[in-house]
Amino acid sequence: MKRWQMNQWFLLILSIFLVGCAPDVPEIKDGNSHVTEEMDEVISDYIVEKYKGIYYPSEKQFEVHRIYGTSEENGVINVYMWSYFSGFNKANGVESQSGHSLPALIQLKKADSGYEVIKYIEPKNGNQYASSIKKMFPEKYAKIAVHDAETIESLEKEMSEKVEDWLNEK
Repeated sequence: MKRWQMNQWFLLILSIFLVGCAPDVPEIKDGNSHVTEEMDEVISDYIVEKYKGIYYPSEKQFEVHRIYGTSEENGVINVYMWSYFSGFNKANGVESQSGHSLPALIQLKKADSGYEVIKYIEPKNGNQYASSIKKMFPEKYAKIAVHDAETIESLEKEMSEKVEDWLNEK
């Protein structure tokens, strides 16, 4: 066998070995197709419960979100998203009383009763905002989240629809 053929075989075997020994890196899945309705509901319920007593009092609070993507490692599902939370009073209609709109990382774990939130992280304020997002999110989502005006506009429309439905309840 010629020397260059032996080198090719050696490189092929070495490549296969190295790929087999590579550490498990969680696969990042884009979009919300990997988040079930149940998971969506758990996320919204958690955020509403967390913030309903922190802001100016309101009759009803809502949360809507856009999911950039997910990853899973050791049974923990990381959900990279933009969250919009707001409180409303019937007397003021669709005019928000208080709330926030920000990127967030939420970690879920499968439980007997469905899913449970095990961690919720928001970016830091001020000059640490962008750098903290880069620590929370994979690079491709961090770039989107730092400059995401499009998501905010679509979430405002979604929020208005939820509030209108609530206002029209009898």
